[in-house]
Order: sequence, then C-alpha cells, then structure tokens
Amino acid sequence: MNTADAAYAVVHDYPGGSESLGPRVGVSAAVLRNKVNPNNDTHRLTWDEAIRISVAASDVRMLDSFAAEMGRVTVEIPSAGVSDMDVLSDTCSLVTQVGQYMQTIHTALSDGKVDQKEIAAIRQQAMEAMSKVATLVACLEGMAE
Repeated sequence: MNTADAAYAVVHDYPGGSESLGPRVGVSAAVLRNKVNPNNDTHRLTWDEAIRISVAASDVRMLDSFAAEMGRVTVEIPSAGVSDMDVLSDTCSLVTQVGQYMQTIHTALSDGKVDQKEIAAIRQQAMEAMSKVATLVACLEGMAE
C-alpha cells in the first residue's frame, strides 16, 4: 500500500471517519477528507498532520507504507522491564523466536523451492524476532546508569 492509500485508509477506517477524527487532530472533517483523497490536487497532508492522525488513530499504516517505499521496515518496540530477570526472560524469548524463525526457513526450503506463502511466514517470523531484539535492547537501556 502506498502512503496516499494508507492515509486515506487510516482516516476512513477510523470509527466515525473524518467527522470524528478531524476535530481530534485540528482539521475540519471536509478538509481532512480532501487532504487524504488521492484524487485531490488542491489539498495536501502535512508531516505534522500525518503524525497527529497516526497517533490519534493509533494506526501505523502511514508509517509502515512510507518505510516500505524507502525499502525499510518498522518494528514495534514492546514495553520492557528493567530487572536482571527481565533481561534473562527477554533473552530466552529472543532465542526461542530466532529458533522459530530458523524452523520456518528450514521448512520452506525442505522441498527445494520457496513460494510466496512461505515468504510471508518467513517475513512474519523475522519481524517477530526483530521485535524481541528491540525489547531486549529497551530492557537493557532501562537498566543503564
């Protein structure tokens, strides 16, 4: 999904659409509809508005689509504890997740070819492993003096 389509979807999928979301982000409903309409050349969504909309809607589709257009991915950083036991737990969770990731790759390669369904599963497992890495780093950052 490109960023224009993502902006449109975020606004229109929000409960109540632009009528509900517009006032929460300081833009009239009609102007917001125009700003996210990919066929409208007179109104444009600003960076600040895109951020306010994403935060208010708790929706990362615009961020994810921008990252994808740049050849990048976003990774959620779950909340992390800050104790020694949290580090141990997060490390064990990471190792388990990496094992599942490698098993997914092994299974995909077992027949000598990889299909799109297998790629999707590999990508999902990779994202989950990256999230575990981010959690562990956040935990260690929380412990830093």
